[in-house]
Amino acid sequence: MDGSDDSVKAVDLLKRLGIDYVEYNIKKFEESCCGELPTTKAPSLFAVEGIFKGLEKINEYITLKRDAAAFDIQSESVYW
Repeated sequence: MDGSDDSVKAVDLLKRLGIDYVEYNIKKFEESCCGELPTTKAPSLFAVEGIFKGLEKINEYITLKRDAAAFDIQSESVYW
């Protein structure tokens, strides 16, 4: 995240949907974590499912999470 409008929107979406995340300021990432990063677009989301760069791709990730959650709920109901 970098404080841009898209970063603020991405954080808001994740919070509203209850998706856990850890926020890093990409401008300070080199100092606080792992050294130099390759060029990264902010906002970016690093997840098990992949790397999602930009607000549009983060929205795709949220859709994936919603679809997976809906599938889990439906598959559990089969056993009732």
